[in-house]
This record gives sequence, C-alpha cells and structure tokens, in this order.
Amino acid sequence: MKKFYLFLSLLVAATMLLTACGPTATPTPVVTQAPTQAPTEAPPPATEVPPPALGTPENPLIMALAPSATTQELIASGEAIAAQLSAVTGYTIITTVPTSYSALVEAMGAGNAHIGWLPPFAYVVAHGKGYADVALITIRFGSDHYGAQFIAHVDSGFTSYFDAATNANTADAPTALAQFADKKPCWTDPLSSSGYVIPSGYLAASDINLKAAAFIQGHPQVVRAVYARGICDFGATYIDARTSSALQADLPDVMDKVVVIWRTDPIIPNDNVSYATNVPDDVRAALTAAFLQVTQTEEGKAAIKSIYNIEELAERDDTFYDEFRVYLEASGVDVTTLFK
Repeated sequence: MKKFYLFLSLLVAATMLLTACGPTATPTPVVTQAPTQAPTEAPPPATEVPPPALGTPENPLIMALAPSATTQELIASGEAIAAQLSAVTGYTIITTVPTSYSALVEAMGAGNAHIGWLPPFAYVVAHGKGYADVALITIRFGSDHYGAQFIAHVDSGFTSYFDAATNANTADAPTALAQFADKKPCWTDPLSSSGYVIPSGYLAASDINLKAAAFIQGHPQVVRAVYARGICDFGATYIDARTSSALQADLPDVMDKVVVIWRTDPIIPNDNVSYATNVPDDVRAALTAAFLQVTQTEEGKAAIKSIYNIEELAERDDTFYDEFRVYLEASGVDVTTLFK
C-alpha cells in the first residue's frame, strides 16, 4: 500500500514538472477598432467662368428682322447693315429672320435676338411683355408715321375710292369697305399693324363680316397674292407696298394690275430698331451711335433703303407710341391680352 501512494506522489510531481517546462500559452489577441481617419476637407468650388462678352465672336449680337418681305431679300440687306455696324463698333453681329412677328417678339424675350427691327404693333406687345425698348424710329418719305391701304386686282369687280392724282380718298370708310362683305382677305401677320390690326379694325367698326382670312406673311407676298388672284379677294398692306423694288422687277405692271381701293390716314408709327432689355447700356449706346453714323454714308443709305424702304433713322423713346396705344384701345384692340 505504501508503494502505491509513493507511485501516485511521483506521478503527480512528474506531471507538475512537465507542465512547468511546457511552452508558454499564446495570449488571445484583443481586437481593437482602427483609428478613424480625420475627414478630408472638401475641395474649394471651381471658379465660375463668366460668359464671353456680348458682341464677341463667342457671343455675337443677334439682329432679328421682321419677316415683312422674303427671307432671302431680308438676309442679304440685313447682313450688309450688320457688316457696316461691325466695322464701326467692333462687335460681331449676325442676322436672322424669325418665321413670324410673334416669333420675333419671343426671340427678343428669350435671348435669341438682341437687336430687333420691330413693326409698331409687335413693338407694343414686346415692350408690354418687358422684352424690348425702342431706340430708333424709321423715317420714310420724310415721315415717322404711315397708313394702311386696301388693295385688289383691277379686274376683281371692286370699285376704287382712292384718287391717285390727288392722293386722297373719295368716300368714307363704311362706303368704300362695304363691298368687302363676305369676301376673303389676305393679311400679312396677326401682329402687323398695317397688314392686319388696323385694316381689320376699320372693317369691324363698319360691321363688315368676312370669310376666313389667309395669313401669308409679308406685304410683298400680299401684293403678289392679289396680283395672281385665286388666293383671296382683296388684301391690306402698308402704303405703298406695290413700289417694292423686288415687286417692280418681277411684276412690271403691278401698279396697273393691283389697285388701291381705300387708304387710312397716317396713324401708325413707323417700325423701329429696338434692343432687348438685357443688352447693357454701353452696348446700346455704341450701337445707336453706329446706326446713326452708318446711315449717313452712301453705302449705309443704300442698305437701309433696300431692307424696308427706309430713308433714315431718328432717336425716339417709348412715349412715341403712346398715341398709338390710345388709338388701339379706342378701336377695340385690347393689347393687354397679348402680354401673357
């Protein structure tokens, strides 16, 4: 029995000795969260590059012409004027012809036109919308106002109440215009003073009902339509659209074949040169001075004569149209409905 206890004691001692001499246990590593990296500062915003100056090749001035004649004729004349203005101012100027008077008005408001040759009613609308300011008025036959005329083919059966020899009407509007009842007119554009607004106002004032009209854009086009017949029974234009050089060249007998039935008094302000409201004052001043300078030269006079039969330009402000606005209101035309 003593031997058994001695053996057991030796075994325990040996076990303890082996444990003491064994390899040291590797401690379990403690997982720690990596230190958070300090936030990187956002890069400074890129410097905004201003747009090129107006009138440079990268941002040219756009001169828009009223589509009162054929686009080809207008572009040729407009480019000649733009080239002369550029030579004086150093500005890059390009020319465009919108498809209608309404498109011309909207181009002035949308930044698609900076210089506009605006007919009077289109100008009233554009200014009322805050799109344009008049700078120069056109002068024709020594006057800054003009009238409208009703025209028809000589063989249309209408009676003329206009005496070319005395340059005067021989009857009042109701008498002369009554013969257009239930006839089809050719108008130029809904925003044309002499090609629609004023003539239609005279007819309405005389309670004359018409057939559905044909809007064919441009005064020479109305003359051509009346000359050709078949499109409409009569038309209206400014005084005297028949004398257009292009018409005279194409239709040598136009003065004989297309006759004046009746004319209004010169109650319409001439068309103008306006600037879009976003054109800077210094650019306006430079352009106005250039227009006046260019139109004093022989080349400049020829250019403005070819564009709208203009003789010269004169400075005017918006008050020039106040009397016309009163007349429009008196005739029943509510221009405020067009400012939307």
